[in-house]
Amino acid sequence: MIKGLMRRMHHAIYESRVRTLADIVVGCLQPGDRVLDVGCGNGVLLSRVLAHARTPAGVTGMGVERFPRGGEAVEVQGYDGKRLPHADGAWDVVICADVLHHEPDHERLLREVARVSRRLVIVKDHAREGVTGWLRISLMDWAANAPYGVRCLYRYLSVREWRAVFASLDLGVERELHPMRLYPGVWETFFGGRLQYLAILRPRVRGESRPPTVG
Repeated sequence: MIKGLMRRMHHAIYESRVRTLADIVVGCLQPGDRVLDVGCGNGVLLSRVLAHARTPAGVTGMGVERFPRGGEAVEVQGYDGKRLPHADGAWDVVICADVLHHEPDHERLLREVARVSRRLVIVKDHAREGVTGWLRISLMDWAANAPYGVRCLYRYLSVREWRAVFASLDLGVERELHPMRLYPGVWETFFGGRLQYLAILRPRVRGESRPPTVG
């Protein structure tokens, strides 16, 4: 009963989140882009991107997931949790939305994401700001994932820490959204704003000098 109630409460804020993220991703796409959604879950975000009214012509995509659930909204490929089953630069744009804070070694996964991206990496995650911020993110994380049996590590980075990780992996920050509006009504007050962070990143092309980062 409690899990059912949590699922219903989560549905409204999940829909708002998906709409917002799909709009952002679509704004980054070019005609003919190949898009990979890492840790895609049920595949809804990528399916919304592919069906979006503003998606450029010829855009295609698929998801990759450590434990595919079956019945996803897009084609999904499983992987071993260590190395993505794709060649270097195989995808034009790679999405990693609310996945890295669940990874014991988030830098290893992000390194793999950067490896298979030719042009852009889009990271959506949380930004830790003070003790109360950590508590609110933890509550939101637990409520969103407990009904589905997804483990939470309750480890969240600050914006400064995110930037340091990106710099260490030669990912240039082209654009940041922080704070960002994701949720409807009162949910935004408690769980949105400065607790939400998105970065649009450009991997360094082999032979290029290190890309600039946001200061």
